[in-house]
Amino acid sequence: MKKESGRRNREKVEFQGRKKAAEKRKMTRGTFKRQMTMLLAACLAIFLEIESACMLPCFPMSCVYAKEEVPELSLYARSALLLDASNNRVLYEENGYQVMAMASTTKIMTCILAIESGRLEETVEVSKNAQRMPKVHLGMRAGETYKLKDLLYSLMLESHNDTAVAIAEHLGGSVEGFADMMNAKAVELGCMDTCFITPNGLDAKQDGKIHSTTARDLAVIAAYAIKNPAFLEVIGTRSYAFSELSGKRNFQVNNKNRFLDMMEGAIGIKTGFTCEAGYCFVGALQKDGKTFVSVVLGAGWPPNKNWKWHDTKILMKFGLENFDVKNIYQKTTYRRMEVLNGVKEQIEVGAEQRDISLLLSSYDKVEMKQTFPENLEAPVKAGTVIGYETYYVNGQKFEEIPIMTKESTEAFTWQYCLDKILHLFFTNHSQKLW
Repeated sequence: MKKESGRRNREKVEFQGRKKAAEKRKMTRGTFKRQMTMLLAACLAIFLEIESACMLPCFPMSCVYAKEEVPELSLYARSALLLDASNNRVLYEENGYQVMAMASTTKIMTCILAIESGRLEETVEVSKNAQRMPKVHLGMRAGETYKLKDLLYSLMLESHNDTAVAIAEHLGGSVEGFADMMNAKAVELGCMDTCFITPNGLDAKQDGKIHSTTARDLAVIAAYAIKNPAFLEVIGTRSYAFSELSGKRNFQVNNKNRFLDMMEGAIGIKTGFTCEAGYCFVGALQKDGKTFVSVVLGAGWPPNKNWKWHDTKILMKFGLENFDVKNIYQKTTYRRMEVLNGVKEQIEVGAEQRDISLLLSSYDKVEMKQTFPENLEAPVKAGTVIGYETYYVNGQKFEEIPIMTKESTEAFTWQYCLDKILHLFFTNHSQKLW
């Protein structure tokens, strides 16, 4: 009986011990469960609190100037245009995008390609084809040799047609090969309505096309050319002497560009005439921090040789009297942008400050439009382009400034929550989860 009683007592003690251990384990699991529930509930609450952003300043606009209508100038030319040479913005035009013949103003492209070739010290041998070119010509003879640099002055100061062909054949292998170079350069400059067939501008047709351009394209080509100091040196030279390399014949060419003496600040550029093109002139003028290029095409036929000068002076005076340099940049302060599913609910965004200076008149209308999304989706890296500030002048896009994020943020994911939970339990920093 004593053995049986002792056994029952031991079993009772063991049962009570197991019961207490079970209760302790249950209590521990309950505590862990409550902590996990609280953590997950906190995560869920944060997810539910993230809402769509309310900031959407999409296409707000501000307008300056545009107080008056652009006047119509009294010009003879069938096509006329005034360009801001610093940025190729058209300031005034009448039929400025009409395709027309352009005569010897073609030689602007011939000259700049020769300069950019880097071959000015090379010897050019005259072909029979070059010798056959009609007046105006230098009178070169087949087999003669000249330094390429010397021929540029013959080309630009007196507009010699034989010189242009000699240059083209030397640099392009043939007139056709050089025309390909001219057209490729035009496309590179964004002149899509230009077709070069000859290097001298004589009227020509090929494959259903005519040798032609627009006042706008020609102005862009000229604005490009006058940025080259070597080109400016050639067109600004009053008189130049050189010899055929055998020394048998000497030449002196004189600048026939009357515009150089017509206005203060005049810097060229090139006259032209053919039966198809009429009188043409491309001029450039630099004064008071302004650089203009003017183009007149079809400015009369004989005997109205001086109409091109009349039109050019009117265009240049219009530019000088009506346009001044203004900075159209508008500083914008942006609110912090909402981030969906981000660890940071909002981040800072903004655009860099720039100087957007250009020639403007009271006739010009300037607008600035901002475009960017309502909100961002995490993750987001600092320096991400999210939109643009776009400046328009008279409805034409002028410049874009990117709007960028200035901060980064991770995505608020379940993995992010789990990492934080593990960090909590393994580092005992539960008092500061985030």
